[in-house]
Amino acid sequence: MNNKIKNPSRREFLKAGAMAGIGTALAGLNLSSPAEAGGSGEARSQFKVAPIDPVRVGFVGVGGMGSAHVQNFLNVDGVQIKAICDIVEAKVERAQKWVVDAGQPKPNGYSRGPRDFERLCAEEDLDLVFTATPWEWHVPVCVAAMKNGKHAATEVPAAITLDECWELVETAEKKNKHCIMQENCCYDRIELMTLNLIRQGVLGEVLHAEAGYLHDLRDVKFSSQGEGLWRRAHAIKRNGNLYPTHGLGPVAQCMNINRGDQFDYLVSLSSPSRGLHEYAVEKFGQDSPQAKERYALGDVNTSLIQTKNGRTIILIHDTNLPRPYTRINLVQGTKGIAHKWPDRIYIEGRAAKPHQWDDFEKFAAEFEHPLWQALAQKGEGRGHGGMDFIEDYRLVWSLRKGEPTDQDVYDAAAWSVIVELSCTSVAKRGKPVSFPDFTRGKWRTNPPLGIITA
Repeated sequence: MNNKIKNPSRREFLKAGAMAGIGTALAGLNLSSPAEAGGSGEARSQFKVAPIDPVRVGFVGVGGMGSAHVQNFLNVDGVQIKAICDIVEAKVERAQKWVVDAGQPKPNGYSRGPRDFERLCAEEDLDLVFTATPWEWHVPVCVAAMKNGKHAATEVPAAITLDECWELVETAEKKNKHCIMQENCCYDRIELMTLNLIRQGVLGEVLHAEAGYLHDLRDVKFSSQGEGLWRRAHAIKRNGNLYPTHGLGPVAQCMNINRGDQFDYLVSLSSPSRGLHEYAVEKFGQDSPQAKERYALGDVNTSLIQTKNGRTIILIHDTNLPRPYTRINLVQGTKGIAHKWPDRIYIEGRAAKPHQWDDFEKFAAEFEHPLWQALAQKGEGRGHGGMDFIEDYRLVWSLRKGEPTDQDVYDAAAWSVIVELSCTSVAKRGKPVSFPDFTRGKWRTNPPLGIITA
């Protein structure tokens, strides 16, 4: 008996009706053939479009991360920034000045309100719309972009509900557009080197991984600006893993998720909620409005994921308690184990001493990822140790060369849907919750991500 429970959604009801009319072969599909779904008979993970050069870009949301991406794009060849949108006019003007100072014409500005991105998407002649807005706006911006003939890129997570994930997938397929979640942690040094080690067979068959986002964000969540204006509200409403992709993305690539394997189901548990309330009492006082807020989000959420091929992942979310930063990045194979935070590695038969860790640097000369070798120096000082620049470079390069992107809409959906699935499992006392198959079976034949270069 299969006791995994499914997450009810709009799509499940659509599937039920479709099955009665046209049978299970096409149940719930907006597109009836692989050619229609991917624009060709190729696996969708190899989806590509004709080369675009230069890449004309519009930015929606140019606060903290949005500003960083604007600066990165201005330092990548083959980019023209044509439009800037933000609800704060001063931020639009600041970004416009950066573009002009870089020698490009002044981009058009959009700041008439929270939905002015719709005017940008409808009126501007662009190739790509990039959003770095609060989470709840990621899907509306991406969908508006694709419906108006633009490719879409978004900060993380790409979506926060199951229906939103399906909306991204279905719109990308129907409009034949890229929809990419820019997960920068896939481009950090140790994560890239670990992927290279796996591709070279050094760690053997990968069986297990551990990942997470463990970051004391109490100051950020109670700030009077930036993410403090919206991020704490999610802790009031949801109890699960609200920010899964930083830790999960790199290990998902190591396990070939959506490209030979797939997430099957998860179970999720949350600790009590204490951190935000105690912080509010200490900082603002017992009688303050902040101290009277009540939070659904448990301080530590732990999810256990099993894949279709039987492999396991432990995923942790911890942002409300005092702690040093770590993402956790552990990949266990049959021949060795790679671990970040701290950086260390053990390879059977190659270790300096049995049962003792080696420093990653011992293997850097042989297994440094070629993408890091080529771009790390140029990315210095450009966000999170250079990985932000590398991810933006790779997106532009893929569009200019007409090559498949490193991450696709199925990755965006599979990595982001954990927000809702974990909340569902927590609410049901840790019962298993199944992942939907956003690829509709193509995960079995999609080729793995190779060792990409600059």
